[in-house]
Amino acid sequence: MSDDRGTQSSDRTGRSDSDGEGGSTGGDDEGKAATWPVALSGVTETVVTTLGPNGLWNAAALGLHAGDPVTARTWGNTRTRRNFHRQGECYIQFVDDPVTFANAALSILESSEPVLESACAWCRVAVERVDTGTDGGTDWEEWALWPLQSRIERETVPTIDRGFGAVVEATVAASRLDVGDYDEDELRDRLAYYASVVDRAGGSREREALERVRKHSSW
Repeated sequence: MSDDRGTQSSDRTGRSDSDGEGGSTGGDDEGKAATWPVALSGVTETVVTTLGPNGLWNAAALGLHAGDPVTARTWGNTRTRRNFHRQGECYIQFVDDPVTFANAALSILESSEPVLESACAWCRVAVERVDTGTDGGTDWEEWALWPLQSRIERETVPTIDRGFGAVVEATVAASRLDVGDYDEDELRDRLAYYASVVDRAGGSREREALERVRKHSSW
């Protein structure tokens, strides 16, 4: 499940490298500053992949908080948190496929490669723990993310899909169902509403993604 959503058991609540203008950041080139492949504002929902001790890349949802530096939080003893400590870096992926996002947010999704096929852009980043705390009995760690290398895989004309937004919110609510500090009835009411939005305003991928939310949670 998602690494930024407050659940102790979850893993959560074109091909040219990017230099900030659609080309590459040679994060490996000493003295050349890397940049994010897209402009960030507010909290941007992404999929993060981290290398596990089994040699596979674990995918999870991760919310990026815009700033200098960009930061993110992991909640509980998740795979992402452990791999952050173990490896000190990860791949941040910007995806526009709701099924990929739902699977990453609420299930164990592993692959042999760090970059998912559905990534529109990605950024390899170094992670540095900058703060820790506890909220509602769940330990959290805050991480600064420093871009090392990035690439834009494809460019698309942006569209606004209320169904995709509802899927994202459904993964947040579903990941909190088994967390004691949250009211389960209220969460289930939210999930019913998000499902109605997907039904009215989503497409086939959003509907499939919502079914993945049901499958991978206690909803």
